[in-house]
Amino acid sequence: MEGAFKESATLDAVLSAHAIALGADFAGYRNHAYRVANLCLALSPSDDADTWERIALAAAFHDLGIWTAGTFDYLKPSIGLANDHLARESQSAWAPEIETMILEHHKLSRYRHHREWLAEPFRKADLVDLSKGTVRFGLPRALVMELYERWPDAGFHKRLVQLSLTRLKTHPWNPLPMVRL
Repeated sequence: MEGAFKESATLDAVLSAHAIALGADFAGYRNHAYRVANLCLALSPSDDADTWERIALAAAFHDLGIWTAGTFDYLKPSIGLANDHLARESQSAWAPEIETMILEHHKLSRYRHHREWLAEPFRKADLVDLSKGTVRFGLPRALVMELYERWPDAGFHKRLVQLSLTRLKTHPWNPLPMVRL
């Protein structure tokens, strides 16, 4: 996959529709979504068009609730946005899988249900990006570095630290509500 990274008109359209909510974080989130999507594809057993479309949709929506709902407890708002989009686009059949991809993307342990779904590769992909390639699940370091060259951090990780610290101050007993066991 090295050098053969994919882009998605769907991912770009979804994020463009939420550009005002994303504000100054637009580029950072877009780049994160693209890195996660391409990492997920690299970790997936299939790379057909439907697989890529489902990955792109999950990547576009997976953290979007942070900005649209103004909360760090963003999984349900992100899922709601995804489900609304899928209903509008007559893609509701994909809703259970994409909902699971979003809901489980910060799961600390392996996702073991519906092994044919993309939830586990998506979970791994997000962790690879969150760790900036420290955790790679067998992916080459060069692949992660190429993704960061193509879609730079643009302040995304710094923003996550800021949001985490703000949440810690206001919810010290539940600083990371998105993390699941």
